[in-house]
Amino acid sequence: MARVLKVATASAVGLFPRLQTPVPTVRTFSTSLSSHQVAGPVWNLGQLNHVAVAVPDLEKAKAFYKNVLGAQVGETVPLPEHGVSVVFVNLGNTKMELLHPLGNDSPIAGFLQKNKAGGMHHICIEVDNINAAVMDLKEKKIRILSEEAKIGAHGKPVIFLHPKDCGGVLVELEQV
Repeated sequence: MARVLKVATASAVGLFPRLQTPVPTVRTFSTSLSSHQVAGPVWNLGQLNHVAVAVPDLEKAKAFYKNVLGAQVGETVPLPEHGVSVVFVNLGNTKMELLHPLGNDSPIAGFLQKNKAGGMHHICIEVDNINAAVMDLKEKKIRILSEEAKIGAHGKPVIFLHPKDCGGVLVELEQV
């Protein structure tokens, strides 16, 4: 068995020559590779806080995650200033945020008109200084969807970045 593994490993190294060369522990990004610069020293990007999913039936979605998958499901929290009702589903290393329209002007209502079954709406990433992040991102020509941070579902300041500037993904940044 050891001989077979040795031969398999040797042939894999031949197929993947990068396995023979050590990978540097620190990488730098050339501006020619990316139109956006890496975050400066005034703010830091943290961990994934949650993935938000728009749902047409909040009670049905809550029941699915709790009763079928066995997840810890929180209570429904109305956020009229954002036009949504939210429920957080604890997944251990992160959370899901179930979003449902609240009121006629809800941005989630428009999303659900286009996506009848619901679907992924945005991701939320933590930052340590949201005001510095906003200033830095504006300098880098990343569009912010509001003039200033608003208080989000966790009671902390949040902003949303335009999906066209983020690879097609609506990104929420949340102050930690």
